[in-house]
Amino acid sequence: MTDIEIKDQFNRFLVDNFMLARSVDIVATPSFLEAGIIDSTGVLELVQFIEETFALSVKDEEMMPDNLDSLANLVRFVQTKTAQV
Repeated sequence: MTDIEIKDQFNRFLVDNFMLARSVDIVATPSFLEAGIIDSTGVLELVQFIEETFALSVKDEEMMPDNLDSLANLVRFVQTKTAQV
């Protein structure tokens, strides 16, 4: 899967599931948490989406902002995890 396809998947998920994602530029947002797009419960929803959509397992220690707090981080995380499989 390409970076663009992964971005599109996440963009669609965020806009469909998080109200504030509809009113901000998700691509340019440096932190979903700081922008108020997602909260701790939202992180869990995001992890579930990653596991179901990309057939990946997200370990507890991987649930950190460096992996999940922006679109760029999400794409990099999925690409890295996919390469390990």
